[in-house]
Amino acid sequence: MTENDFDIIIIGAGPIGLACGIEAKKNNLSYLILEKGSLVNSIYNYPKNMTFFSTSDRLEIGEVPFISHGVKPTRTEALEYYTRVASSWKLNINLYEGAEKVEKGNKYSVQTNKGSYAAKSIIVSTGFYDIPYMMNVPGENLEKVRHYYDEPYPYFKQKIAVVGAANSAVDVALETYRKGADVTMIIREPELSNSVKYWVKPDIENRIKESSIKAYFNSEITKITEDSIEVSTPEGALILENDFVLAMTGYKINYGLLKDIGIEIQNDENKTPRYNEGTNETNQADVYLAGVVCGGLKTNKWFIENSRIHAKTIIDNILKKHKTEV
Repeated sequence: MTENDFDIIIIGAGPIGLACGIEAKKNNLSYLILEKGSLVNSIYNYPKNMTFFSTSDRLEIGEVPFISHGVKPTRTEALEYYTRVASSWKLNINLYEGAEKVEKGNKYSVQTNKGSYAAKSIIVSTGFYDIPYMMNVPGENLEKVRHYYDEPYPYFKQKIAVVGAANSAVDVALETYRKGADVTMIIREPELSNSVKYWVKPDIENRIKESSIKAYFNSEITKITEDSIEVSTPEGALILENDFVLAMTGYKINYGLLKDIGIEIQNDENKTPRYNEGTNETNQADVYLAGVVCGGLKTNKWFIENSRIHAKTIIDNILKKHKTEV
């Protein structure tokens, strides 16, 4: 085995990818975690003031305690925690090195932007936060259009349009409004999503009712310019003054990578990748899925807390399949 030859290559250094690395290390399997961005890159790109839905104990991996100041940890606390986990376990991680192509031979060959690696098994744990759903309208490429939200302060005294009806859109609308933005929500559906957090929904509904936040339902942006947006509404087309568009339209998993590997996508409403729910192995032998990627378009099916078990499930199956080789 060469220095670029491993039992397992794990694609993605989110919490579940790290958990897979920990299980591999515990079982004396050689492994490499490849990550195209920073450690737990998706969490790093969450809004700065974000608080998790889960309590800290449900986000723990590798028997490393996660103690937070509040009942539910913040983004910053999670970044500190997973950094500590990676350091404590001395995980073998190459950051800012993304997997670009995976080819099958006697072993799997993984090409990255920096090199080439071989492995008997592949674990795909890429999450879903890297590829936003686009509105596909003229002007979407303007700098004023953002598919990710960081913090409210840049939008003080600005006319902003928030696109979407679910939790992210509602949180952005409320937070920017309370920091002095002039907020208009553009919502394709006839009402806010039923998934909006129950303790937040009355707040946004009341702000809309009193017109503190304007909202257009059954409506879509059809064009974006430097200083305006065109909106199709049930009452007809509108042109609204606009400084920024915050498109909280959601994100999707990296289907391109899955198809490149040869993983079948089922013809169901969620375009779910094909895998064995008992082992997490896909239709490609020795290729596994871990974490949110298992849900296809249903990105709210798997979270850190309910997919941590994937790591042990996968490593147990690899050991069982290759016990005569390891």
